[in-house]
Parts: sequence; C-alpha cells; structure tokens
Amino acid sequence: MKEPWFKDSVVYQVYPRSFRDSDGDGIGDLRGITAKLDYLKALGVDVVWLSPVYQSPNDDNGYDISDYRAIMGEFGTMADFDALLDALHARGLKLVMDLVVNHSSDEHPWFVEACKSKDSPYRDYYIWRAPREGAEPNNWASAFGGPAWTLHEPTGEYYLHLFSKKQPDLNWENPQLRQEVYALMRFWLDKGVDGFRMDVINMISKAPGLPDAPVTAPQRRWQVPGPLVFHGPRLGEFLCEMKHEVLSRYDLITVGEAPCATPEHGIQLTHEEDGFLNMLFQFEHVDLDTDPALGLGKWGLKGLDLLDLKATMSRWQRELHGRGWNSLYLSNHDQPRPVSRFGDDGRWRVESAKMLGTFLHLLQGTPYIYQGEELGMTNVRFDSIAEYRDIETLNLWREAVHERGMDPAQVMAAIHAKSRDNARTPMQWDDGPNAGFSSGTPWIGVNPNYREINAQRALADPGSVFHHYRRLIELRRTLPVVVHGRYELLLPEHPEIYAYTRTLGAERLLVICNFGSGTPRCELPEDFSFDRPELLIANYPVDEGSDIRSFTLRPYEARAYRL
Repeated sequence: MKEPWFKDSVVYQVYPRSFRDSDGDGIGDLRGITAKLDYLKALGVDVVWLSPVYQSPNDDNGYDISDYRAIMGEFGTMADFDALLDALHARGLKLVMDLVVNHSSDEHPWFVEACKSKDSPYRDYYIWRAPREGAEPNNWASAFGGPAWTLHEPTGEYYLHLFSKKQPDLNWENPQLRQEVYALMRFWLDKGVDGFRMDVINMISKAPGLPDAPVTAPQRRWQVPGPLVFHGPRLGEFLCEMKHEVLSRYDLITVGEAPCATPEHGIQLTHEEDGFLNMLFQFEHVDLDTDPALGLGKWGLKGLDLLDLKATMSRWQRELHGRGWNSLYLSNHDQPRPVSRFGDDGRWRVESAKMLGTFLHLLQGTPYIYQGEELGMTNVRFDSIAEYRDIETLNLWREAVHERGMDPAQVMAAIHAKSRDNARTPMQWDDGPNAGFSSGTPWIGVNPNYREINAQRALADPGSVFHHYRRLIELRRTLPVVVHGRYELLLPEHPEIYAYTRTLGAERLLVICNFGSGTPRCELPEDFSFDRPELLIANYPVDEGSDIRSFTLRPYEARAYRL
C-alpha cells in the first residue's frame, strides 16, 4: 500500500501579514507571497500553510473571522488568492489553509443576528448563559486574560469566549452550525486547497453543564478551565462526522492544533484506520520552559532541562510509531524563535540554529518550518510596550503591571522571551530599507539585526542556515529511513547531548546533537554496534575518518550518520 503523501512532506508556514508587502502599505499580502514562491521552491518544501487571510476585524490578527468565504482587503482579493493557488500548484507545491471554527468574530453575521433576540435562529450558533448570582456563569478564564464571559446587555445573557471577547465560541452541539462549517470547508477544497490546519480543534466540545474550573491559582479570580474545554466528550463524534461529511472525500492533509494533548489523544485522533486527522500540534515540548508555580501561565520563565525534552519527544516518537503520526515543530506564529529559546542567538546563532534543525527534521513525523526559521531569525527585544501589537502581550502588560503591580522590568523580560510578536516581525529578505519587506512603514517593527540576518545573504552563503535546511529536506527526500524509521533514544541521562537512532530494516541513522555551548564528550554505549559510518550532514567540518564512538562535541554541534 502506498504511504500517504503527507508523511514525505515538509510544510512551510507563512504568516501573511509579515511575509512580503507588494503595495507599500506596510502589511504583507497575497501578491507578496506569490512573488516569493521561487524562494520556497529553492528551499525544497512541499506544502505552504497560510495563516488566516479571511475577512476579519483583526482583533487577533485574523483568527477572528467575520466572513469565511472572503479575503481580507489588506491581503488582496479573491482573484489574488486564486492566482497564488495556481502559482503554487504550477510549482508542485500544495496549500494548507487555517480552519478557525472553535470561534468566529463577533462581527460575523451569525453573531450579529444572534444578538438581536434570544429567539433568533442563530442564537444557538453560540454559547449563552444567564448570569449566576448577578455575575458571570462560571469562573473560567480567557486565554488572553480576564473572564471567558462577556455580558450582552440587551438580552441579559453572557456569551462564552475562550479567547478575546471579540471571538465568541461557536456551539458545536448545534447540528446546523456543524453543517455550516462543513459547507465552508467544501468551498475552499473545491477551489483546490490541499488541506487544513485546524485552530484549537480539540476545544470544540466543552464539558457538559460548563461547571466551575478547579481553583489552581488562588490569587486570581478567573481560573484556567483546562480539561473542561480540551478533548470534551463529543470531540471524537464531531470529528468523525467531519471526516464522513468532508475529509474522506478529498485527498488532503489535516493537522489539528491540540493544546494539552497527550500521546493517547494523538493515537486516538491520528490513527490511520480509526482516527480523524493526519497529525496534531501538541504542546508538551514547548511548555517545558514554563514554570506553572509562578502563576503567570506561559509567561512564567524557567530554563529548559534537556532531560525533560528527551522524555517528552521520546514518548511521542515511541507511542505514535505505527499507530499515529507526529507533527514536528519548534516554532510557529504563536511561539518565540527557537534559536533564541532553545539555542544561542548570539555567538553561536548559526551553529545552534543548524543543530535545532538537524534534531527536528531527522525525527519521525512531518516537519514544519516557520518563516524565517530557515534563516536563523531571532526574537526581537522592543524597548517599549508601545512597539508590541499582539493582543495577548498587551493584555499581559495591562493585567500584570497595571492591575497586579508587578515589576515592569520583570514583565518585559517575559515578553522578550515569550511574546507572539517575536515570530511576527517582518521577514528579513535583504539588508535594504525595512529588510526588503515593504517600501512603506511596516505594521510592526523590523528586527534591527536584519542587516546581518537576511535571505539574500543566506542564499549567497553555502554555509548558511538556509542551505543546511535545504540539505535536511533533501535527506528526507532520498532516505526512507528518515520518514519511516523507528526511533530509539541513546544516552538518556546525558544532560547536554541528545542522541538517537532511526532504524528501517538494515538501514540505520545516528543523530547526535549538543544542546549547549560546552564541549561534552560523546561516549556511545559499548553494545552499540555499527559498521562503516557515513557522515550525512553536520554543522561543523568533520574529518571523515574520525572516531564516532568517543569524541568531543563542539558548542551546539550536530552530526548525522548513516550506519
């Protein structure tokens, strides 16, 4: 049986607002993306995932959709979208769209109609509750801070919004709402779109009765609802219906964003025979540098313990092997830059960016590259909160500094480390004005290091992060063991070295990565046998005849051998 095409693929995520501006208004657009497709083809990726370009008031940068069948004017027209899709397909590239159906915008016609009367046929498209003792229906917190409920005074009821108050949650218990969702999915698939990335899809089924969340942060009035909104009792039923109505009728790729997912959820949702989606975005590995005890959610900073990363990644690799499929990522539009987060964005920027790419791309699963990752782009450190645009970041500042009286310097340090705007500064194309992103004033500031870190310079340098990523993608193309091989962790207790093997029949890969700036000695187990190691890729010059059973690694060194 032929393996599904998504297993061999590498996906590149484009954040349209920050990728390339074609008309000088400071906002990236569809024509700007089309103009840069040859760059993506040169990198070697197979699929482009486009963050939302639908009509939106832009409260949460497009994840609040007011018309699922229209293009936001800032990005262009439907004709521009069709031209982009045709240009992608002409180059053999596929297109994945964002599907945002846990919530809509409060400016969507459904919600506008729902607000007119409790008897509106659209009222039940959303989740409404009467006040409880004159206040919110429960103690749930919004992911963006504050309560997850807003009172609609004309009708005297609260509506649920697990994100911004301008993002009311859709009521998936309503079968008519579900049919509306399936219809809009078919609209884009019939246009020729090749799949969907499904935003917080594991939140569409909530706990029956919407009970209070356990009090885990006594100092805060609103509590994170956690398991009450993740993987609810009807999630499988809803996704099964979606698969029957839509997904099974097209040859497409599907990835579900699934906060708080476990490997068990991964198997349940992505099993080739009994599952519903091709893969999940799980969050365990990108939550490892957060300290929940600080009571700041993701903003509570702690250093990464490599043993934790090994345990988490190994569990997902082992448990999904042959039973599901992994998505592989270290960055996206919601995450800080990996070279700043898990590597060294100073002296060892190039080496650590290459190491992180090697580590990720040679695991089992479908790799995702976020725009600029292939250049080793770094976090930005804006001096003032006024320079930030992300609603989550701005809400944190207001709540932590103005309402809780926290030290502004401490809060700004967390923002520098974890703000979503780290990933949203403009793509750095060259060393000209605004990094070649726009001839106008960019909607958010350009990272000042663009003169050193940019695509033009990377393409001209054979030793760049870009060309290292290109070679990693070529290995996936040419070596079936990279795609299908079984994973095994080596040196599980080593605090600096992450080493693993991939095995398919008689073929085996050995991957060795130094996750620090030290020079640890790599000593392979005595019972680890191999013959004639062939170096496939490295981020330092390596003597072909050097001993690999015992050697000293250089800072952030990475090597991969075929044994």
